[in-house]
Amino acid sequence: MTLYTRKQCPLCVEGRAMLDLVAEDIPLEITEIDIEQDDEAHEKYMIMIPVIVYEDTIIQYGIIDYATLYEALDDSV
Repeated sequence: MTLYTRKQCPLCVEGRAMLDLVAEDIPLEITEIDIEQDDEAHEKYMIMIPVIVYEDTIIQYGIIDYATLYEALDDSV
């Protein structure tokens, strides 16, 4: 599971909090990538962050909500 973020991004902080809540119920290994430190990720996700990717599929981006995230991951993990 990869979370693409950037510094000074309130939606990214909320997205991480939602991931952490889901991780209490579903075991997740979360890698967080700052798109400002990765040119390819910056170009790809610049206006979408936060972006949650699992097995090369975007699970959710922008405003992250618990129910959608949980449902997508519960079926996948």
